[in-house]
Amino acid sequence: MPAKPIPGSTGEVLTCLPSAYAPHPGTGLLHLPRFLAKCQYVKKHGALPASYAKNFKRGMDRFLCLHLGVDPNAVEQIVRESATDEEIERRLKAFFPADVRATKWNRDYVQKGMTASGRAFLLEALTNMGCADRAEQIVSVVDLIEFDEGRIE
Repeated sequence: MPAKPIPGSTGEVLTCLPSAYAPHPGTGLLHLPRFLAKCQYVKKHGALPASYAKNFKRGMDRFLCLHLGVDPNAVEQIVRESATDEEIERRLKAFFPADVRATKWNRDYVQKGMTASGRAFLLEALTNMGCADRAEQIVSVVDLIEFDEGRIE
């Protein structure tokens, strides 16, 4: 039987966040729904659990914002200041470039971790989770996110 993460090995897990593979309805961008959900979590709770706070507006959040040419703090501010999801979407549409190059971003995003150094990172993370035997199945950082949050068995 394939290993499952040791409970708590990555810290608190937020199963309320959308799948890393879920595209944003308005732009088609992968990861954007997660970033927005993390911003909304901070707005509601004041902060993310430490296991998520360490990469909030860094890691994949930052890579997405670099792709778009925007500041992640500005995206968080839009979420914080908006009263409704519709207002967030309207403001993001005005803020983001007209062409978000979703196809390019989505391809790059799902391949994060597929380099030699990325594979070493994934193996280390899986080993720390007690799941080194899953290295052939968890082939990208996006898969690792999904696995950690229980969406990959």
